[in-house]
Amino acid sequence: MLSREDNELLTRTGQGTPMGNLMRRYWIPSLLSWELPKPDSDPLRVKLLGENLVAFRDSNGQVGMVAANCPHRGASLFFGRNEEAGLRCVYHGWKFSVDGTCVDMPNEPAESDFRSKVRATAYPCVERGGLIWVYMGPPESRPELPDLEWSLVSDEQRYLSKRVQETNYAQAMEGGIDSSHVSFLHKDGAGQRGADKSLAGRYLNSDGAPKFEVVDTPYGFVIGARRQAEADSYYWRITQWLFPFFQMIPPFGGGPISGHAWVPIDDEHCYTFSMTWHPQRPLTEAERAWVVEGHGVHALKIPGTFRPVRNMTNDYLIDREAQRLGQSFTGITGISEQDCAVQESMGAIYDRMSEHLGTSDAAIIQMRRRLLRAAAELGQGIEPPALESSLFRVRSVSLVLPRTVVSWPEAAREAMTAAQDRFFVSLA
Repeated sequence: MLSREDNELLTRTGQGTPMGNLMRRYWIPSLLSWELPKPDSDPLRVKLLGENLVAFRDSNGQVGMVAANCPHRGASLFFGRNEEAGLRCVYHGWKFSVDGTCVDMPNEPAESDFRSKVRATAYPCVERGGLIWVYMGPPESRPELPDLEWSLVSDEQRYLSKRVQETNYAQAMEGGIDSSHVSFLHKDGAGQRGADKSLAGRYLNSDGAPKFEVVDTPYGFVIGARRQAEADSYYWRITQWLFPFFQMIPPFGGGPISGHAWVPIDDEHCYTFSMTWHPQRPLTEAERAWVVEGHGVHALKIPGTFRPVRNMTNDYLIDREAQRLGQSFTGITGISEQDCAVQESMGAIYDRMSEHLGTSDAAIIQMRRRLLRAAAELGQGIEPPALESSLFRVRSVSLVLPRTVVSWPEAAREAMTAAQDRFFVSLA
């Protein structure tokens, strides 16, 4: 259970809120690079942390992210002309560069210096790993980009997708770090090829009550979900949670790793960025086809949108007959869609005073504590954690360890380290 006050602190990310201030101290994924395909392409509306913004790629290929309203009279810059290294408001012709500088003010006298006194609110953007990242915090506190492995590998080794979820970011993230639901919500392995036929899949399906251990790290924490394996061993699925909203899921065998970033659009909606990558080789044709078709952590979306085909308006196309016959535990196709169904069914912001948490919710409890504590400390002038780029060089893994192992984080330390010269093959 979370108090009403803490629930408000956790879920509100607008300007001036404690959690919003914390989120603004990190680089935030905002767009897939292909959404701004070329110089002087069409501007895009973007909403992040409750702020209405407009993104554009200028004539030099640089990306700008500016407040939606022109600082003159408030007309939307979405309708602006993207031309000659700037975005020109169509109302009176004021033009702004990617850093917010007013470079032209044609409706003022030529001798006027008024344009030197006007700036559009603009946030710095950087492209890496197929994403456009934006920093919305104090300029003097801007950190390095996080060295998340999926953002550093080649395009051939990575696939990214994005969808809109109709819940608060925390609600989506809580589902992502809850490893016990895998044995139920995703029980039939829908969209997770071979999981129900593999050794790992048998361990997942035969032990629905894993023991959870959460270990804090400088960048967040690791979650060890321990299930019964053979008589002398345990099956460990080790998930990474990284400040402020990143997660990595253990792979099966030597296949690709997957993960998410849950980025607040506003208090009741979030972008779910999903990534699948292999650290040492290009994705195979079959692996790429699998994710492009909307399997695994990726959802099949309505063409031209970021909304899943199976969504709240059509009850996620639930097949009650398949559910009754045991062909599917949920009757809903797709791991991502199954997650959406239960998370969105809770409402946009769930009243956490009504919940009853158990031992399997240890990671959720710790995530809330870490975020709430970091937001409170920032208000006291204490810098937030995990700002050094190298701290993010980690992986998720699954493995079998003898029951005599005292420290699973130490036993799995090398396997959890992202290094180009090695890749640990998780349990298949």
